[in-house]
Amino acid sequence: MIKNRISVIGTGYVGLVSGVCLGDFGNYIINADIDQEKIHELNNGIIPIYEPGLKEIYDRVVSQGRIVFTTDIEQAVENSKIIFIAVGTPPREDGSADLKHVLEVARSIARYMNESKVIVTKSTVPVGTGQLLTEIIEQELKRLDKEHSFEVVSNPEFLREGKAVYDFTHPDRIVIGTRSEEVKKLMQEVYRPLYLNNTPFLFTSTETAELIKYASNAFLATKISFINEISRLCEKLNANVKDVARGMGMDGRISPKFLHAGAGFGGSCFPKDTRALVSLAEANGLDMSIVQAAINTNEKQKLHMVDKVVEKMGDLTGKTIGVLGLSFKPETDDMREAPALTVLPELIKRGATIKAFDPEGIKEATWRLEEYKDHITYCGDEYEVMDGSHALVILTEWNQFRKLDLERMKNLLVAPYFFDFRNIYNREEAQEAGLIYTGVGMAEESLEEVNYLWQIYKDAAVTLDSGE
Repeated sequence: MIKNRISVIGTGYVGLVSGVCLGDFGNYIINADIDQEKIHELNNGIIPIYEPGLKEIYDRVVSQGRIVFTTDIEQAVENSKIIFIAVGTPPREDGSADLKHVLEVARSIARYMNESKVIVTKSTVPVGTGQLLTEIIEQELKRLDKEHSFEVVSNPEFLREGKAVYDFTHPDRIVIGTRSEEVKKLMQEVYRPLYLNNTPFLFTSTETAELIKYASNAFLATKISFINEISRLCEKLNANVKDVARGMGMDGRISPKFLHAGAGFGGSCFPKDTRALVSLAEANGLDMSIVQAAINTNEKQKLHMVDKVVEKMGDLTGKTIGVLGLSFKPETDDMREAPALTVLPELIKRGATIKAFDPEGIKEATWRLEEYKDHITYCGDEYEVMDGSHALVILTEWNQFRKLDLERMKNLLVAPYFFDFRNIYNREEAQEAGLIYTGVGMAEESLEEVNYLWQIYKDAAVTLDSGE
């Protein structure tokens, strides 16, 4: 067996990024998955997910022979001392994490175990999963009349989609849940480049490591929901949430990170992990009221965006709304729990048709919004979205949306409504271009001002049409 041979079971965001980056750290990786199509693509140079920087590292480790991709789980287990479990833990209807795939991998490891192993959970799992895996593997080994020692370790991931490669190679900390001194040394060797660069390593019990992941995501989600609640209060009190957030963030105890008001959080982590934490607490007789409030506020924020459009534009019947941004955040094609999945259907239910564009998310949007396909036109760029629309809505702050030609926007739109739900523009520059601007957490113009701006726009359009 090659020294530092590691298997990573799973080729999703976590599994693929972990496998490729661990290979770049000098380890030899077997990246395994039962999805034959994914493995076929990976063996033919195709990355099945959009993640900036991943293809470059993939090409490097493949050319160096440091990674192989296979559907042969038996080969992966038998030829590795350390096995990472990095499969999905989707939410059940009650919000709890579904461990079906994790448990299937654990049984496979026991089935093919041929020597002592270190089994590392990279998947986000509830507290107590490490102990559960230990019991399941012990039972399976006993059933198969096999005797091999093993350790189950928790090593949670803290990867942001769109920044996952950077986060893996430049982490704030490496959390390792184990009490074994031998395993601690092994894990330091796995992450040797980070250890030598003085990245903080936190060694805890397995249960503590599992909870650190959930607690971290729940706190960040709560911070987002908090500033979104403040944004709604700002709209009532003639205050500016961007300045409020800036003032709060200057306090070192608070920091400015995750204090950006917008259309709400989405993605594969925050919604799922907050619900799982609430469910875990309920199962232990506790009420996670703060986290539950963050979840509720997030859903209200998405609907509040729709209400802002209706309040400004009135009846949407027969009107076309242009939407920029479908993925839940920039630099990813992931639409899981994205605000667009709430906002677009709600606009359609209120009579609107949609023109939409996203640099990477259209492919996923076509099937996630299949039910509304007759009401949505997907466009090739941002200006095609504007052309003939009665309003423009920004839902995702892709960099290319930060420098739109506002004069061109005004000329392409049928009506000058500009809803900036990521606060990447300011009202003054939009108004100078003749647009009626609406942000998040900012005092709105009075209805009289809106009517006045709209009349100016109509008068200008009449003058232009008459050739004067």
